[in-house]
Amino acid sequence: MTSTGEVEGRAGPPLWWARRRDAVGDVVLGGVSAVECAWEGVAFAAEAGLPTAVGVLFGFVVGATLVLRRRWPIAVVLVGIAVSPAAMGFLLAVVGMYTLASSEVPRRITATLASMSLAATFVVMYLRTRGDVEADATLVVVLSGFVAVALTVPPVLFGLYIGARRRLMESLQERADSLERELSLLADRAEERAEWARTEERTRIAREMHDVVAHRVSLMVVHAAALEAVAVKDPARAAKNAALVGDMGRQALTELREMLGVLRAAPKPAAADPVPAVAVAAMAFAGAAGGAGGAGMEDGPSLDELEVLVGQSRAAGMTVEMLVHGEGAAYAAEVEQTAYRVVQEALTNCHKHAPGARVVVRLAHRSGEVAMQVENGPCDGKATEPGLPSGGNGLVGMRERVLGLGGVFVSGPTDAGGFRVSAVLPTA
Repeated sequence: MTSTGEVEGRAGPPLWWARRRDAVGDVVLGGVSAVECAWEGVAFAAEAGLPTAVGVLFGFVVGATLVLRRRWPIAVVLVGIAVSPAAMGFLLAVVGMYTLASSEVPRRITATLASMSLAATFVVMYLRTRGDVEADATLVVVLSGFVAVALTVPPVLFGLYIGARRRLMESLQERADSLERELSLLADRAEERAEWARTEERTRIAREMHDVVAHRVSLMVVHAAALEAVAVKDPARAAKNAALVGDMGRQALTELREMLGVLRAAPKPAAADPVPAVAVAAMAFAGAAGGAGGAGMEDGPSLDELEVLVGQSRAAGMTVEMLVHGEGAAYAAEVEQTAYRVVQEALTNCHKHAPGARVVVRLAHRSGEVAMQVENGPCDGKATEPGLPSGGNGLVGMRERVLGLGGVFVSGPTDAGGFRVSAVLPTA
C-alpha cells in the first residue's frame, strides 16, 4: 500500500483529484448538472429567440463546469452567478458555493462571492416573480429574499463547517504523525542509551576483574619463579614461597567466586527502572570486587590498606619504599578505592616489566586533593623476567578511573630508564 491508500502498481487518481472516488463523484455531479442546465437551456433559447440546439448546448457546457469545482471553485461560482439571469444552474450554484466555502480560499473572497450570488439570485427572483405573479410588492420582496437566502446561506454555512472539520482532522493527523515520529525517535535514543550503558558496564566489569585478580595472579607468578630458583639451594625459602603461592591462589579463587556469584545472582530491576540489568549487575559486581580486595570492607579497599598491598609486593622480593606526605583524612569511598587501584595496578606493572627494580610509592594528602605516584628505577639485570602476559589494559583502566572522577593521570618513562605513574584525584 502507498501513503494514499492505493495499491502499488495500480494507476492513481487522475488530474487534480486526491482520490479516485472524488473524481467519480465530481464527474457524476457534473453530468447531472449538465443535464439540468441543458433542460433549462430549452426555455432560455425560447426566451432569447435562439435555436433550441444552441440553448441545449450552452446549458450542457455551463452545467459541465461543475466537474472543475475542486480545481477552480471561484471560476465555478462566477459561472453560476453569470448564468443566473437565464434561470439555469440550480445545482451548479448550490454545489459551487459549498465547495468554495469548504476550500482554502480566503474568507474575504468567499464572503464577496456569496454576497454577489445572494444579490443575483434576489434580483432574478424578484424580476421573474413580479412579472409572473400579481401580488403585493412586499410579498414579492420577501419571497425573493427567502429564496435567495435559502439557495446561498445553507451551502456556505455547511461548506464552512466541513472545511473547518477537514482542517481539524488534518491537524490531528499531523499531530499524531509527529507524536509517532517523536516516539520512534525516543525509542531509538533509549536503545542507544541502553547499548551505551551495556558497553560502559562491560568495560567496568572488565576493569574490575583486571584490577582485582591480575594483581594476585601476578604475585603468584613471581613467587612461583622464585620458588623454582631456590627450590634446590634453599628448601626453607622454597617452602615459604610455596605457602605464599598457595595463599595468593586461594585469595584469587575466593575473589573470583564472589565476583561470579554476584554476576549470576544480580538483582532484577523493577519494570519502571530505566537502569539496564547489566548496570545493576555491574554495580553489585563492583561492590563485591571491592570487598574481596579490601579485607571485606563494604565500600571496597581504602588508602589505609596500602601498607598491606606494599607488604605483599615486598614479600614477593620487590624492593618497595612507601612515602606519605601530609595528614590523611576520610575521603569518599570512590576516591579511596580509585587511589588504591592505581597503586595496585602500578605495582603489578612493576612485577611484570621491571623485575629487581627499586620502587618508590608516594602518597600526598593536599588541600582538596590526594596525589599518588609509583616510580620504578631501571631493572638490575639480575632478576629473572617472570614472563607475565600483558594485554595493555592496565594503564587504560587507571586512566579511565582517574578521569572518571575528574582527576589527572600521567604515565611515561623516566630519564633514569624507569617508569612513572602519577595521578591526582579531587577529594570534593
